[in-house]
Amino acid sequence: MLTRGIHNLRWYICGLLFAATVLNYIDRQVFSILAPDLQRALGWSELGYGRIVIAFQLSYAISMIVSGRIIDRIGSKVGYTIAMIWWSCAEMAHALARTPLGFGAARAALGIGEAANFPAAIKIVSEWFPLTESGTATGILNSAPTIGAIAAPLFVPLLAAKFGWQGAFVATGALAVPWLILWWKFYHKPAEHPQITADELAGIQRFRAPATAERVSLRQLLGYPQTWACAAGKVLADPAWFFYLFWLPKFLAQQHGLRGTAASKYLATVYVFCGMGSMFGGWLCSSLMRRGWSVNASRKAVLGLSAGVMPIVIVASQVTDAWTAVLLIGVTLAAHQSWSTLMYSMNADLFPSQSVASVTGFVGALGSGSTILFAEITGRVLQRDPNHYVPLFIACGTMYMLAFVIIHLLVPRLQPVRIQSGAALGSAS
Repeated sequence: MLTRGIHNLRWYICGLLFAATVLNYIDRQVFSILAPDLQRALGWSELGYGRIVIAFQLSYAISMIVSGRIIDRIGSKVGYTIAMIWWSCAEMAHALARTPLGFGAARAALGIGEAANFPAAIKIVSEWFPLTESGTATGILNSAPTIGAIAAPLFVPLLAAKFGWQGAFVATGALAVPWLILWWKFYHKPAEHPQITADELAGIQRFRAPATAERVSLRQLLGYPQTWACAAGKVLADPAWFFYLFWLPKFLAQQHGLRGTAASKYLATVYVFCGMGSMFGGWLCSSLMRRGWSVNASRKAVLGLSAGVMPIVIVASQVTDAWTAVLLIGVTLAAHQSWSTLMYSMNADLFPSQSVASVTGFVGALGSGSTILFAEITGRVLQRDPNHYVPLFIACGTMYMLAFVIIHLLVPRLQPVRIQSGAALGSAS
């Protein structure tokens, strides 16, 4: 019987997930931060840059489906380890590229590894946290991209200035080594962890149904409106997030003349807002549930609030003051991260832990597919006129409310699916 251990161990596990996601976003941001200077030095067109972005998104989308299925099969510990090693090596491989084709190949390899991060992390949250805490835990996890996005613009230009752009890619890829050591030594499932207390294990098991050995096919997942509700929230929101992630440095350079270290404080400010949105969305939802709100009411209230804020970003494309544009974009990115936190929480709300990675991977793949299309459109729009950001900001500001309506129509009440004995996923409850 367990009598001693680490109190609140689940929050230490959350810390490891947070650190991995920070590294994930640092690695993917290096390229976009260095892109304005690399583009001038190597002579890429706007359309060429857009297609390098697409190389990442295409491999990310395909790998999301595959990685989710693999992680549900082999488990999060081994799956996360393999993914971290893969994407870190791919990050360092950027240092060998000299052409758009070479960078596209490195970006594709990076996307294959990085796609496993959220399927694994959300699966772990579903195993370690009760519903009343899952929103907060997911909010913490989902704020990690903010830390990565803040850290990268602050130190990547410094690394590039001192060691060259190749050194920046190598250094950021090498950050994975200490995380891998901690992860392999420390992480176990709740029931198997040697340092979990008896009270904490009992609390987790009280609020989470035990996993079964039932296999869930992708075809069976497609039969549930819950799957498509989760997908709608990704397909109509991910293009906006990745537009800001990959084009915001270029927008600031093109529209406001801010490049390299001059843009760092502006980018950092935007991503501070992102972190605030992630934490606020998760906290607010968990707080409402502790006050007696249902899962359905609390999740949808925060989703609706987040969607309602988004249209103010349209103004950001038309103002001439850089700080005004940055603050407007920051508010909308905070709303996006609140939205994203709730969408990840919904995966764990609606599906049992043995299928969460598969669902997260599938809907993430669809989101990446829509991002690929939007990246192609963005490249074509800016190829014709590098200053024509207005229609892109309009699209990014209006897609969330459409997603919210679709989610509510598909799942009027957030009711989970169940795995029935001998039948994999059974009917929705």
